[in-house]
Amino acid sequence: MTDVRQHAEDLHEQFSGHADVSVDEIEERLERLVDEFKVPMDEATRSVRSHYVDETGVDRDELAGGSSQEVELGDIDQDEQWVDLTVKVTQLWEPRSDSIAQVGLVGDESGTKKFVSFTTSELPELEEGAVYRLSNVVTDEYEGQYSVKLNRTTTIEEFDEEIEVGDDDVTIEGALVDIQSGSGLIKRCPEEDCTRVLQNGRCAEHGEVEGTFDLRIKAVIDDGVDAHEVIFNEAATEDVADISLEEAKDMAMDALDTTVVADEIRDEVMGVYYRVTGPTFGRYVLADDVEELTERPDTEATLIRARSM
Repeated sequence: MTDVRQHAEDLHEQFSGHADVSVDEIEERLERLVDEFKVPMDEATRSVRSHYVDETGVDRDELAGGSSQEVELGDIDQDEQWVDLTVKVTQLWEPRSDSIAQVGLVGDESGTKKFVSFTTSELPELEEGAVYRLSNVVTDEYEGQYSVKLNRTTTIEEFDEEIEVGDDDVTIEGALVDIQSGSGLIKRCPEEDCTRVLQNGRCAEHGEVEGTFDLRIKAVIDDGVDAHEVIFNEAATEDVADISLEEAKDMAMDALDTTVVADEIRDEVMGVYYRVTGPTFGRYVLADDVEELTERPDTEATLIRARSM
């Protein structure tokens, strides 16, 4: 069975009972996107799923998820995968939208992941510090960072046991040697729970939208042995580049060109040595904590420490 056919059958199963559509029709749509327009398979699958969601009017939470399997958080490496988890709620945050009932971090021995529970799902609230088995949750991916979404089909069972939550943070020290494409002033999709970066005013899932501005740096930090790809979010970018989002917007408006922001950031950070700590998602390190180093790190000492661990 081809990869396209497998994705078509998975989508057909999800829309079973909601749309009168055949596997062959879904496969044809996927093949056109993948073969003719060279769209990556993941984006093609999301596009076709969105097409049928719009066509049928079905709530995404009502889609069949297929058979979910028990996994650890550290094993999550696919978008829109249906999984079961046994996790501890390590942190709860204040939701920024009325559509979100709860948001925070859950963890197991392999590390932590963000979770979101939506108001429309009408699920019981999770308590900080408690351990739960969460069945039938959906994975989500954004810039290599995976999270999980609780939905109407999710079942919650509290466990009277303790889980030792692992630490998945890493620390790197080195010189910032490259600023990658997609850095500077960007626009994100404003749709609920979608923060994808727009390409030419289009979201890969929601089409043409009026985006919201954001700042980021996609950088490469060289520790003298390896090159690490690092993403600085808005707060970290403002800190290291000494520029605010409003200043960046004004700068781009004056120049009628958003690339001037990336150029300004490049002048500020290129060649500077940093200590960055944060989790790894895919090939990226997410810069949760950033410290500028006034002295060049001792690469040999770092290697000696690493070999002794």
